Amino acid sequence: MIVAVGSDLVAVERIRRVYERHQRRFLERHFASVEQRYALAAADPAERLAARWAAKEAFAKVWPERLGWRDVWVEHEGKRPCLRFAPRLAARLEREGLVCHLSLSHEREFALAVVVLERVTPPS
Repeated sequence: MIVAVGSDLVAVERIRRVYERHQRRFLERHFASVEQRYALAAADPAERLAARWAAKEAFAKVWPERLGWRDVWVEHEGKRPCLRFAPRLAARLEREGLVCHLSLSHEREFALAVVVLERVTPPS
C-alpha cells in the first residue's frame, strides 16, 4: 500500500553556484562519499548533485520527522538509482514494513526526484 509520494524539482544552476563557491565543504556536509564519487566522475557534477539533492528533499517530504542531509543518500543497483539510509532510519523503515522507490531525472536546467513510500508488511 502506498503511504506517501514526494517530489522535488531543483534548478541545476543553483546547485552549481553553491558547489563552485564551497566545493569540498558543500560536498562533505550534504552528500555521502558514494554520491560524491559518482557526481565528480561526470564532466559537470552539478546535474548529478542536483538530482541527489532533489532525492533527499523528496524523501524528506514523505518522512514525518526531521532528517540530516547525510541520513539519506542515493546509490545504484545496476543502472537504477535507489535510496540508502543511516542505520537508525533503515531500522525504523524495516520495523514499520516500509520500502522506498526512487525515480530521478535531470537535464541541463533542472533535476527531478520522485519518492514513493510503500508499506509492504504490517509494522512489527
